[in-house]
Amino acid sequence: MRVGIVGVGWFGFQPEVVDYSFREMMFKAAQRAYEDAGGLDPRSEVDAFVSCQEDFWEGIAISDEFAPDPVGGAMKSVYTVTGDGLQCVGQAYMMIRSGLFDVVVVESHGKPSDVETLNEVIFTATDPISLRPLGLENVHALAALEARAYMSKFGVAEEHLEAVVEKAHKAGVKNQRAVYASPGKSRSATPVVAEPLREADIAKFVDAAVVVVLASERVAKRYNDTPVWVDGVWWSTEFSSLEFHDWAFPLHAREAADGAYTQAKIADPYKEVDFAEVDNRYSFKELQHIEALRLAPRGMAKDLLADGAFCPGGRLPVNLSGGALAEGVPFEVHGLARLSYAVGVMRGEIKAEVDKAETAVVHSWRGIPTATSVAAVLRI
Repeated sequence: MRVGIVGVGWFGFQPEVVDYSFREMMFKAAQRAYEDAGGLDPRSEVDAFVSCQEDFWEGIAISDEFAPDPVGGAMKSVYTVTGDGLQCVGQAYMMIRSGLFDVVVVESHGKPSDVETLNEVIFTATDPISLRPLGLENVHALAALEARAYMSKFGVAEEHLEAVVEKAHKAGVKNQRAVYASPGKSRSATPVVAEPLREADIAKFVDAAVVVVLASERVAKRYNDTPVWVDGVWWSTEFSSLEFHDWAFPLHAREAADGAYTQAKIADPYKEVDFAEVDNRYSFKELQHIEALRLAPRGMAKDLLADGAFCPGGRLPVNLSGGALAEGVPFEVHGLARLSYAVGVMRGEIKAEVDKAETAVVHSWRGIPTATSVAAVLRI
């Protein structure tokens, strides 16, 4: 039984959404998703709801208590996952494939502008034995260490990071959600944050909510004539302790991708995938994740990028949206942001420079200090 995406709705993607609470943002995104799904009635036509969020970011104990009402799930089955929104898609995928559910709604929201002590929150999530006692003052220090390890091992230079940043901002100009897109801005002109990372290498935060409606093959076309099928989805959490961590390569992304490709029966991703939306909340991570998703051999993403393979109109465009560098990072919504943009391209609703948009891979990483990735294969 295939699982299809039949409705998508989003709200926000602004540095600060002042006039709406996170609950109202969820409601607006849900309204749009249900309208996109042919006017679906959540009270009578949805079997279950899944919400991906993290109490850490909410600043509210048991924050999942706020999940049901804004999406129409009051007094219905609502499942909550502490993870990225793309993990919620994986949960919904399993629920529908079990045969027990026909329609499942996935929701994720993030309002970073409400968090006054963001750096402290992130540090609290670090390993209490090996990391927290170091008292690092720079929250990007761990990413900087990974960047240096990757760059040293595979000969990646700062000019390659410059190319990633430039590509992201040029692509973001065509994305209405990409509030941080600023083509022409020089990476080298921005200050160093944690060597080798400069300000332009690091995605800023953004407030957003995304809701996705998934349905079984049996009922999908009741809601949408052109569902986008989720043919594989997998996630993986690598060792988080420094003793076992591979600083130069994201094994979690490779494991997630391999699982999704196996489900989708993809043998050669570089040849079979038409475009990709991957996590690039740090510029070097785009290159790392391209390689982890087998869209390039290890150490070769920089060369293929230089040849134009991953640029709009190239052989395998990556982040036609501009990714997080252009859109911003909305906490756990990030995976659904990548997914919703890919769905828009595949439906033809978003005009993008891609030769073919029949098969896409979507990836998300939960960010520092985690080692968790999710990958999904989409087809039409």
